[in-house]
Amino acid sequence: MTTAEIEKDTVTFRIPTKKRTELDRVAEELLRDRSFVLNEAVNAYLDTKLWQIDHIENGLKDAKADRFASTRDVKRAYNGQ
Repeated sequence: MTTAEIEKDTVTFRIPTKKRTELDRVAEELLRDRSFVLNEAVNAYLDTKLWQIDHIENGLKDAKADRFASTRDVKRAYNGQ
């Protein structure tokens, strides 16, 4: 599927004027439009948040299965050993 074939929706939201000015500056410097920059920002945000959610869920599964790090392992990780 090409980029042109991907279904797209329009989303409207409000941001402070200063942020929109900064957004437009970034878009101009990148020779891109505002939508491109916003899509890049949303992708980065979603990647980070979904990564966090996955790790939290995995941690909860480990905790429910009584899989914990030993005190020794925690101390070694904390001390960088």
